[in-house]
Amino acid sequence: MTALSHLRVGDVLSLGAVGLRARRARTLLTSLGIAIGIAAMVAVVGISASSRADLLAELDRLGTNLLQVQPGSDPFGEEAVLPADAAAMIRRIGPVESAAATRSVTGVAVRRTDLIPEDQTCGITVVATEPQLADTAGATVAHGTFLNAATATQPAVVLGSEAAGRLGIDDLDGDPLVDIGGQWFRVVGILDPVPLGPDIDRSALVGYPVAQELWDIDEAPSSVRVRTDPDAVEEVRSVLGATANPEAPSEVSVTRPSDALAARAEADDTLTALLVGLGAVALLVGGVGIANVMVISVLERRAEIGVRRALGATRRHVRAQFLVEAVLLAGLGGAIGLALGTGITAGYAAARDWRLAVPAGGLAGGVAASLLVGALAGLYPAARAARLAPAEAVRSE
Repeated sequence: MTALSHLRVGDVLSLGAVGLRARRARTLLTSLGIAIGIAAMVAVVGISASSRADLLAELDRLGTNLLQVQPGSDPFGEEAVLPADAAAMIRRIGPVESAAATRSVTGVAVRRTDLIPEDQTCGITVVATEPQLADTAGATVAHGTFLNAATATQPAVVLGSEAAGRLGIDDLDGDPLVDIGGQWFRVVGILDPVPLGPDIDRSALVGYPVAQELWDIDEAPSSVRVRTDPDAVEEVRSVLGATANPEAPSEVSVTRPSDALAARAEADDTLTALLVGLGAVALLVGGVGIANVMVISVLERRAEIGVRRALGATRRHVRAQFLVEAVLLAGLGGAIGLALGTGITAGYAAARDWRLAVPAGGLAGGVAASLLVGALAGLYPAARAARLAPAEAVRSE
């Protein structure tokens, strides 16, 4: 019968647990090093996963079937011009659900009162638009209504969320007016934030007809937003240039606003890898702490080791006892770290109104990492304890 038959696995675990319970304060403080490392790694992975889940949910809600057509550059490097009928031509494409042209109006100030100098525009852009813009861009109205065929011909304006905030207009109580280029416009609507149209948030939207009447703007659009059948996005994208400007399709730029959100999700991976690396450093420091404490424990328990060896415990038994202690110590720190990291993730996700997502792989990886660090940290102390001869171990210093 081998030596191992005299000490079952359960006995080894019990011996290891007894060693930790006998020094509870030291056990708790030592496990905190591992706990901090695991908590950092779980929190980083969990927060990144929650951010990504929220972003993907937002993309699903907004749709990835919004395209934007803008003038590119001509062969001489100058900015090209879209034809005036570009939006109408695009709407003839079968899978296109809606399209709306917009034109930025330059040199026109937006003011809450005419007492403010005209050069103080509050960073608000005046944009002439077709009534289809709200449906096409997925914009929703917080107060009032969007422009329609009737109000597009009148001095009526719809404010983006940021534009309304800069003008100090929170709602339509009191029938607010704003001065646009020396002409009073009645605010008929205030938009909610438009995730795929941050330029809309900073804009004062007026109808094409009134913009042409007051400021004689060019009919050529500076941008055309296009909402397509979700199953035909790439097909529509491939023909938009030739449809918008048949004479010079290469001078048309076609982008998909949702690509920016997707790119943001990919950019999170780099930051996540960096922060996980920092968590790994904390985990390494915790492992060194465990090794240090276990070496001290061996020195303090020389008499115990000598008595156990004198009573028949083999070197393998002693080595297993101290190795199990180190693994249990790291496992305790890992459990605390998992709970702490998950709690941090849940709190941060709740504060940002995100969906909570903690990958099971991240939790399993945290447990495995803590146990592996504990095993590695306990190898040397366990080997040192096993090498002590019984007579030397019980000899008083």
